[in-house]
Amino acid sequence: MEKFKRILKKIFCLPPPWTILAALFGYGFVIAVAALQITNPILQYASYIASAYALIVTVTGLVYIHTAIGGIKRFVSNHPLMKKFRSTAVGEKYMTDVRFRAGVSLYQGFFINLLYIVMKLVSGILYRSAWFIALAVYYILLAVMRFLLVRRLNVQDEASELRRYRLCGVMLLFMNQALAGIVIFMVHQNQGFDYPGLLIYAMAAYAFYAVTIAIINIAKTRRHKSPILSAAKVINLVAAMVSILSLETAMLAQFGGDDDPMFRRVMTGATGGGVCTIVIGMAIYMIWRANKNLKKIEINNSQT
Repeated sequence: MEKFKRILKKIFCLPPPWTILAALFGYGFVIAVAALQITNPILQYASYIASAYALIVTVTGLVYIHTAIGGIKRFVSNHPLMKKFRSTAVGEKYMTDVRFRAGVSLYQGFFINLLYIVMKLVSGILYRSAWFIALAVYYILLAVMRFLLVRRLNVQDEASELRRYRLCGVMLLFMNQALAGIVIFMVHQNQGFDYPGLLIYAMAAYAFYAVTIAIINIAKTRRHKSPILSAAKVINLVAAMVSILSLETAMLAQFGGDDDPMFRRVMTGATGGGVCTIVIGMAIYMIWRANKNLKKIEINNSQT
């Protein structure tokens, strides 16, 4: 088992120089195949595998880049402008109060969510795309969940936080049924999202960035042991995964998906099924964790 772990580490946890080379090759390969509209199946499959490997080593490579990021943070924190910002009441609170910083992040995510919803709705109407409108509705529900969390952020009561955390888990569980329905229709009708022009490249950059940041933030939030903060980061991760799903269907539609309908159905079904499974797992875990901790609180209260 240890030998198997060492092999996996050597394959997927590369030193920084090799991580950069693998990322440049993988992303460059898939972009070249897409931009040049290469229809050779072997090159298409190879580019998808290379880009997937590039994404994995990019995420694992963040561990090695952590030291460099720490140096950048120290440089920024010692900068005169940052010192001036920290000298203000708002700046000091933002730098020292985790909940205040989380509230700013939630409000920021909420308003970005609203802009994203407007963009999807307008795109759906202009391009007559049912998928854009369906995705907009899904993001509306995510925005509602963020709003529910913002309202409870300053209520520092563990039981209240856990109940709101559980509510988010229940909402994700029901919303996932709608997402599963969207995936089934996309596979059945062999259709998906369609980003016009060069917008697809901007959406690709955003999707990979969102997934990476969401994973990092979930890891950071664990040490604060706050159900509200954990729920906020889970919502960010769900939104990022849905962005990856819509990006994949758009890339398949724009760069050769129509030449191989079965491949498009398999890829959409596999990715959509994976996203739905992960969301179900997170939702069930949130409900289970909330119920478990609420029972502990009830037992402790009854004993006192």
